[in-house]
Amino acid sequence: MTEKTDIKSLYFDELERYVCEELSQPRFRASQLFSWMHKKKAAGFEEMTNLPAALRERLGELCDYTSLSIHTVQTSAKDGTKKYAFVLADGNIIESVYMRYAHGNSVCISSQVGCRMGCRFCASTIDGLVRNLTASEMLEQVYEIERDTGTRVSNVVIMGSGEPLDNYENTVRFIRLISDQRGCGMSQRNITLSTCGIVPRIRDLAMEDLAITLAISLHAPTDELRRKTMPIANSYSISEILEACGFYFEKTGRRISFEYSVIRDLNDGRETIEQLAALLKGRNCHVNLISVNPIKERDYRAVDSLSLDQIKNILEKSSINVTIRRRLGGDIDSACGQLRRKVVSEGTQFEGIRGH
Repeated sequence: MTEKTDIKSLYFDELERYVCEELSQPRFRASQLFSWMHKKKAAGFEEMTNLPAALRERLGELCDYTSLSIHTVQTSAKDGTKKYAFVLADGNIIESVYMRYAHGNSVCISSQVGCRMGCRFCASTIDGLVRNLTASEMLEQVYEIERDTGTRVSNVVIMGSGEPLDNYENTVRFIRLISDQRGCGMSQRNITLSTCGIVPRIRDLAMEDLAITLAISLHAPTDELRRKTMPIANSYSISEILEACGFYFEKTGRRISFEYSVIRDLNDGRETIEQLAALLKGRNCHVNLISVNPIKERDYRAVDSLSLDQIKNILEKSSINVTIRRRLGGDIDSACGQLRRKVVSEGTQFEGIRGH
């Protein structure tokens, strides 16, 4: 049996070739198809009313048209954040989070089913990696949320379950597709990719000619301390990561963000924060302070807002740009690191947002 074409994951030039060579259709059909998929966000071929019925039927025979069905939606009573559980074609379930800000609506998407990075403060990595998501499955998290909420998403954060640089090709394809002006046309400057620090891929990403924001999950100023919570630290040192970040900035001109999950009595001491300040001083960067969120398998404890303010002040004295991340969706377990793989029905699994 011939494998079907994942048509929603095709770049525009690939779609043109497919339409002309495989379907023997005129080139303009590719523009129509691309617009239906990525601008009008059609739920299926049947909605593409300016395509001949025979062509729609043939597309249905030859192509997979990726779509996600909503399993559950939880809405925060505190801030309106929505956590979506989506069912994939193979029965796996992933999660995405929809957040409303004054500057626009943002969606945090997953890049994998599960994660193999093993960060100890993150629940979604506990059962390991199941598989990578395709570019179309990443796109559909955004498109389906737009359909469901009736709002436009202006910002995307690739910070859900999975390590996006461990799914490099599909992640880059997703970014190029969602920012294509013939389709959704989202500004790449409104896309943030969060990684725990796969150094070779950071360097590869620097050469992709993208204008996205790169966020590094740092969480410690020394390799010794970082190895206590992040297994990736056994493969790549902080100095290697910072060197790769310098290369990224040199090639893109884009400021790096460093994420720092503050864990009480582990990485929140004055000496540790002063080490962090010395490490980042003079770099064109931004630090996102995150109070770690509790998960039942770990005894990590959060710090209070006063402590976060004190940490912020220490870093600012070294002329480092710092923000304290708002804790959205905590009452529906959609805050950073809280979500997890768990059975929601027989044979179906529930994915989670990681703690990068």
